[in-house]
Amino acid sequence: MTRRAAIYVRVSTEEQSLENQLTMLRTYALSHDMRVVEVYQEEESAWRGNRQREFARLMKDAQRNHFSVVLVWALDRLSRQGPLTILTRVHQLGFHGVDLISLQEPWTEMRSEVKPLLYSLMGWVAEQESRRISERTKAGMERARAQGAKIGRPKGRKDRKPRRKAERRPVWE
Repeated sequence: MTRRAAIYVRVSTEEQSLENQLTMLRTYALSHDMRVVEVYQEEESAWRGNRQREFARLMKDAQRNHFSVVLVWALDRLSRQGPLTILTRVHQLGFHGVDLISLQEPWTEMRSEVKPLLYSLMGWVAEQESRRISERTKAGMERARAQGAKIGRPKGRKDRKPRRKAERRPVWE
């Protein structure tokens, strides 16, 4: 029986490509008798997780039983915010009868009581890697700044992606 699958891909830097993940995930789905019914794509850092609109849409569709499995390239594509976030997301999917399969972590396909421990461990590893990336980035910026490089956008220039202004609502007492 063909399973309905959703694909979730996320990249956090401009140098990374969604296409690499998509190609491998689609190939996996085809070879495992799965029909991809939806693709959810994020192009931002996992630490900006509050803005993961596509993941929120994926969760709503999971509640509506649009698919029975979610395919990801690696667990850290779900989040790098630590074990609790990964466990929560996997539990939420499972609550709606949706399995999660990660191509980089083949153990996600097996049925085992050890899986929550492995999810926790992988969440911790992803969080530590994110912290190391942040530390290296900050150190590189400090080194460049010490050598006279100007860091950041030019003075007075706006962000490339304008932020939404907060709505002003009257305060009713």
